[in-house]
Amino acid sequence: MKTADYLERLLQKYSGIFDIYQPYVIHGKEYPAYGYFYSHVEKYVLVREANMWSSDSYEHILFIITDKVDQALIDEAYSVVKDYMEPILVRKGEEFPAEGHMYSYLTISLISEHALSKDMQKAVKHFKYEKGYKFNIRGFAQAHIVCATMEDEKVYTNYVGRKSTKFYKNIFAG
Repeated sequence: MKTADYLERLLQKYSGIFDIYQPYVIHGKEYPAYGYFYSHVEKYVLVREANMWSSDSYEHILFIITDKVDQALIDEAYSVVKDYMEPILVRKGEEFPAEGHMYSYLTISLISEHALSKDMQKAVKHFKYEKGYKFNIRGFAQAHIVCATMEDEKVYTNYVGRKSTKFYKNIFAG
């Protein structure tokens, strides 16, 4: 399977839940797609005005197609998470996220034509970015990375992204 075909299948699956924007530009660089998910949950007694609690959950996914994953791409992914996704998409340029924010997952979805080297498997596995707001009272942001390789049809993730493995492997099956 080619990377473009895989991305098309992946976006088709995600589009049922996520808002998908194609292409997506960050600091002048164009990426094939970006996905956005938002969920609001609240608990109240009898009437909405008697709100006990509410929480907002988000997920932002940036899709990247590449011929081969190298350290420069991993560094770029980390930079995008740290310098764009967290401050712009999560905090909206403010000091903290909006009240009611529970968590934001910042996912980098790498789709590679070639298999990962041992060093890049390790780099994906150890990819980590987490940030709490007001001792997590205002929630947290957490980076997930998922890498699907077309050559050997494998999926690699960091520890917090491991729940996506089955979903991404099913894309290969059709």
